[in-house]
Amino acid sequence: MSPRPRKATDDEIFAAATRAMSRYGPAQLTLAHVAAEAGLTAGALVQRFGSKRGLLLALMQRFSGSSREMFDALRASAPSPLGAIHAYARCMAQMGDTPDALAHHLAWLQQDLADPDFRRYMLVQARATRRELQRLVRDAVEAGELRGPVDAAALARALEVTVTGSLMSWAVHQEGTAQAWVEHDIDTVLRPWIVPRRRARSGSTL
Repeated sequence: MSPRPRKATDDEIFAAATRAMSRYGPAQLTLAHVAAEAGLTAGALVQRFGSKRGLLLALMQRFSGSSREMFDALRASAPSPLGAIHAYARCMAQMGDTPDALAHHLAWLQQDLADPDFRRYMLVQARATRRELQRLVRDAVEAGELRGPVDAAALARALEVTVTGSLMSWAVHQEGTAQAWVEHDIDTVLRPWIVPRRRARSGSTL
C-alpha cells in the first residue's frame, strides 16, 4: 500500500508559503512551490484553499491577527521593553537577509497595496503593530529606560517609519547587513529619550 498523504496544519502551510515568498515574487510563485516547501501536493493545497489567491488571502488573514502574538514572543525573548523594541527591528530586518529576498518582499507589498482584499488585512496588521509599539514605548518609560514624558503614539509611528525607511535605504546602499543598518537607525531615533544606565563604583553597568 502507498503511504497516506502527509497532513499539515494551516500554520505549517503558511510558514512554508512565507519561505517560498522570500524566493519568488507574486508573478513567479506557484502552488507547486508552496507544496514542495510544505511537503504536500499542489492538489492538496487546491482542495484546502481553492487557488493560489485563496491561499495568499488566508495567509494575510492569519498574519493580520498575529501582531499581539508576535510581540508577546518578542517581549518573552527580550530582557526589557527597550530590548523588545530592538528585537522588533531585528525581526523586520530579516526581510533583508539578501537583496533578492527584500526585492521579493517589496513586490508582495506592491500587490498588497494595489489589491483591496489584501490591503484590508495589511491595514489591520499595521494598526495592530503600531498599538503594540506604543505599549512598548509606554512600558519602557515606566521601566526607566526612556525619558518621560513622551508621546507614545508619535514615537511608535517614528519607529515604524524608521524601520521601513531604513530597509529601503539599505536596499539602495547595501552596506553591511540590513540588521545592522536598521538597528543603527533605530538607535539614532531613540537616543534623545534613552536614560543612561548608572555605573557602579567597580565600573560595571547596572
